[in-house]
Amino acid sequence: MSDTEDRVTSTAGDVGGQTVDKVDVTLDCRGLLCPMPALKTSTAIKNLKVGQVLEMLATDPGAKPDMLAWSKRTGYELVRMVEESGVLKFYIRKTA
Repeated sequence: MSDTEDRVTSTAGDVGGQTVDKVDVTLDCRGLLCPMPALKTSTAIKNLKVGQVLEMLATDPGAKPDMLAWSKRTGYELVRMVEESGVLKFYIRKTA
């Protein structure tokens, strides 16, 4: 299986696929099914400061549409979404 990268429209209006220079916290949601990755992300991002980046790892294919909808609903910026070897990696920046 080849690795893929999806460009997404972030909630801030920028094009996703931006380079992520620094990850402040990694949240491992591999093996969890919907809605747990989104719920755990909601809890984890509350502990970050504005501007910090959360990396969330998931294996549930349902996490992709869930996280797109979650970022639009919450206003947090989905900076980048990448799939590597069956693991979805979401990079989310906390906004105000």
